[in-house]
Amino acid sequence: MNDGARLDQTVCPLCGSANQCAMETEKATGMAQPPCWCSTLSIDARLIEQIPKASRGLACICPACAQRPLAAASTASRLP
Repeated sequence: MNDGARLDQTVCPLCGSANQCAMETEKATGMAQPPCWCSTLSIDARLIEQIPKASRGLACICPACAQRPLAAASTASRLP
């Protein structure tokens, strides 16, 4: 089975918290949403590299992970 089929796209692949993705909320509810919080941020490519490959491009990170220092993100990605 494709791992992407089981992936919860509303959960941050780095910490497991709700990612607050407006696009996923709109898909789930059918209600138009304001622009997503991530549309105002530039997310460092090194942070994106911390996302497990199976989740990259499939699930958004949460606002807290997007704004935390890269060293903390790197440590969190190694946790079980």
